[in-house]
Amino acid sequence: MENEVPAVEETEQQDVTAAEPTERSGSALPLILTIVSVFIWFAFQTVQLVLERNNLGALTANLETPMQESRKMQTQLQSLVTKTAELANQGNAGAKAVVEELERRGIPIQGAAQPSK
Repeated sequence: MENEVPAVEETEQQDVTAAEPTERSGSALPLILTIVSVFIWFAFQTVQLVLERNNLGALTANLETPMQESRKMQTQLQSLVTKTAELANQGNAGAKAVVEELERRGIPIQGAAQPSK
């Protein structure tokens, strides 16, 4: 029995089994397409993020001048309020009314003592 020649049916089954791995190599195509599409998506997102970052940098640069002007105006306003508070401490009736109104509105007055009543 060991020396017998394999039957034709057994040989055909071996040929069919050998042919199956060649079909599996075609199943890698969806995986390859998925990997390529994910790579393209990441590249697209990276480009979009770089463009957004550049736009935000430009906006920040454009806002720098108005921010400096607002700081300058804030300093001037604080100086005006401080001098008004000093006038109120010296007895100026108009300055006292302004300081009282500022206090009522919740605007802090720094650098000067509160007017005496």
